[in-house]
Amino acid sequence: MPRFAANLSMMFTEVPFIERFARAAKAGFTEVEFLFPYAHPIAELKSVLADNGLTVVLHNMPAGDWDAGDRGMACNPERGAEFRDGVALGVAYASGLGAPNLHCMAGKVPAGVPAATLHETFVSNLRHAAGEARKAGLTLLIEPINHYDIPGYFISRSAEALAIIDEVGADNLKLQYDIYHMQRMEGELAATLSKQLARIGHIQLADNPGRNEPGTGEINYPFLFAHLDRIGYTGAIGCEYKPAGNTEAGLGWFAQARG
Repeated sequence: MPRFAANLSMMFTEVPFIERFARAAKAGFTEVEFLFPYAHPIAELKSVLADNGLTVVLHNMPAGDWDAGDRGMACNPERGAEFRDGVALGVAYASGLGAPNLHCMAGKVPAGVPAATLHETFVSNLRHAAGEARKAGLTLLIEPINHYDIPGYFISRSAEALAIIDEVGADNLKLQYDIYHMQRMEGELAATLSKQLARIGHIQLADNPGRNEPGTGEINYPFLFAHLDRIGYTGAIGCEYKPAGNTEAGLGWFAQARG
């Protein structure tokens, strides 16, 4: 049976962030993930996790000014110092919270920068981040994101991300495979999961269109869950979707998947 982690940046948003942990636990989740924990001290988050019997599987490194449109900075040659500060903060939080995975967002392509410079910057930054993550026993992840939701994002296909992983050459750098994003960009979900399983560090889900819960769109999630069991995926699946209505009201798929 797959393991599912509630994404608290997308789910249970009817209440403030800290209150979402209890809602997730009450709904039956034992694992959570979220975009950014940095508005709260590590001690506060550890306490609320312990109070609700939850563990963290993933969060993101700092990604710049999210409200202003930043979606990471790892490919931007003008933000190297900010990126390295973000690596240190991200590693500190992941280590403090016991999260095994840390996601590094590539960022949007800045205007006027040659493609070769963007590529070299991204590879160099990932080598630094992977090295710092390794010291803390963490897996670093990169994720291709569809260019409909985030136009100009630096990596948008799994083959692009895997080629960069190969070039970086760090054994703790893996692919974060988001089923929703890859359905929009390339399909071939089951085949890619089978072929690249050893290189996938984390999986996320949402249905398409709409990025809502499984069962609301075109993706055959019962098949994919069974497929992941068959091929031996043992990690958590992050539920990074926007509930179509009230979060709890849309969890029928979760009860069915757990049997």
